[in-house]
Amino acid sequence: MSTIAETTTVRSLPALTRPVAVLGGVVAAVILNLIVWGIGAAAGGSFTVVDGETVTDVAPGGVIILSAVPLLIGLTIAVLIAYRWSGVLRVAEVVGSVLSIATIGLTLTAGFDAATTVALSVMHVVLVPVIVVALEGVRRSITTQ
Repeated sequence: MSTIAETTTVRSLPALTRPVAVLGGVVAAVILNLIVWGIGAAAGGSFTVVDGETVTDVAPGGVIILSAVPLLIGLTIAVLIAYRWSGVLRVAEVVGSVLSIATIGLTLTAGFDAATTVALSVMHVVLVPVIVVALEGVRRSITTQ
């Protein structure tokens, strides 16, 4: 009688250097959010809001800037603090994710059309896994040193 041993493969996040995590995370977020913008535009989203006599357009330049800048600042601060305290990476994952989701409220109250509101809200949600993967990758590289 023969037995067959089952092997299980555990998938985990790769270890990432700090620059790869920060720049890769920002690039990934921008690309993913531009894809969401394209879908939102195809669904009829105008990505403009009217405030009195002022019309503000948030796409695609606004999508790029508002995706890249906060993420670049937040990830950079987290990975720099991690030189002294690696625990900040988990804290930053939670804080960044909560801020990303919480700021959906600003989108909901801005007065965009329905397709734009949904697309912009999804863009906020897209940032959560980007933040987690980038910072967990850095944490993994720190713990394997």
